[in-house]
Amino acid sequence: MLNKNQRTRAVLDSLVDALLLFLAYLLSNYLRFNYMRYFQPGGAGPALDIARETTYVGAVYAVAMVLAFWLCRLYDASRLRGLWQRSRIILVGNAFGIVALEALLYQFRIVNFSRLVVVLFYLFGTGFLIFKRMLVRWYDRWRHRRGEGYRHILLVGGGKVAAQYLKALEQNPYYGFRVDGYLAEHPNPDLAPRYLGRYDKLDVVLASPNIDEVVVALDAGESDRISRTFSACDKQGVRITMVPFYNDYLPARPTIDTLGGCKLINVRQTPFDNILNAFIKRFFDIAASLVLILLTSPVMLFVAIGVKLSSPGPVIFCQRRVGLNKKEFMMYKFRSMRVNTGEQTGWSTDADPRKTRFGSLIRKLSLDELPQFFNVLKGDMSLVGPRPEVPYHVEHFKEEIPRYLVRQQVRPGLTGWAQINGLRGDTDIAERIRYDIWYIENWTLALDIKIIFRTVFGGKMINDEKIA
Repeated sequence: MLNKNQRTRAVLDSLVDALLLFLAYLLSNYLRFNYMRYFQPGGAGPALDIARETTYVGAVYAVAMVLAFWLCRLYDASRLRGLWQRSRIILVGNAFGIVALEALLYQFRIVNFSRLVVVLFYLFGTGFLIFKRMLVRWYDRWRHRRGEGYRHILLVGGGKVAAQYLKALEQNPYYGFRVDGYLAEHPNPDLAPRYLGRYDKLDVVLASPNIDEVVVALDAGESDRISRTFSACDKQGVRITMVPFYNDYLPARPTIDTLGGCKLINVRQTPFDNILNAFIKRFFDIAASLVLILLTSPVMLFVAIGVKLSSPGPVIFCQRRVGLNKKEFMMYKFRSMRVNTGEQTGWSTDADPRKTRFGSLIRKLSLDELPQFFNVLKGDMSLVGPRPEVPYHVEHFKEEIPRYLVRQQVRPGLTGWAQINGLRGDTDIAERIRYDIWYIENWTLALDIKIIFRTVFGGKMINDEKIA
């Protein structure tokens, strides 16, 4: 439950948002009917005061959107929800709100609404709300540099889990958490915060008015202390956050189901189990692959002719790979090597003698990967995802690398999070899997767009250097 100061801040935050939305509405009307009239054919018409006639529409919309933002937890006091997450709620929520407003106005003929006003209203309203949060973020960081505005944490635990929590805080100092000390049965010299005593000191330490929150980070062998710790915190009315001792096995965004009084944590659920997310990703893949096939068709024709003239054999090389749900499919590439017997299991190098001269060129430019747009269109692959492996390597890696087959819960990709971070070709497989799983657990459409952008403009397109 939010304390009084947090609740007050959330209410003020929402009131300012409503005011900014209303001002955005007035500004949009003013620009449309009192300034942009000068750019109309035939010269400037008379100035119109449309905003005054429809002021109530902007006011009602501002209140309705603030209520919708409350439902979307935009005003949640959690400091772990960053600027981008809140901005995404505003971008999407305001878009749906504007569409709903336009539909209502059209259906009930409430007012004659200008389409340009709608566009300006969305741009100004969204921009004002996001810019306000940027200002607040800059102000909070300025206060943190001065040693102010921190949320004071008492850490309960002094082992491996507590160390993981402290390391995460060091990597994310801008969230504004400060650990004042920790309780543990024995002091841990590797922990930076001040040792405050054993667990039986909890009641005494909690009596301090400076403690804003307790983070429980007990190891597996100390799980019997959880009940006592929670009771002490509830008695003092202190907010509790828990880092479970099985933290290493949890995804980034676990979901919890309830079976009677039993809480079920879905450990291996992905964002694509949500039918809307799956539809968005597949729709994006189909639309983007169609556009890319059309744009690159002249290049593919040139490469096909070059492959055919460079050496005997087929233009397209088909290789069996493992895809979604461990189902195998045929992945397409332009052939860059002479036909050979080790092509289904072998690895290649930059100086592989089996490459043709033209094959080395198209590999260097990653043009051999272009036929995989057809794999994306067919549904075998996605534009973004873990790179597919040949069955020969999957059988080996699944025995050697923990959680290797978790990556098969999504469609393999033409490029991926691991590849844009330099993990391509003959690199550390375990590290590559770690990046792949992070992508799966943290997927958003914006992340896909970012990966595609960095693939195209941040370096050459991926090339997994398998035989082809």
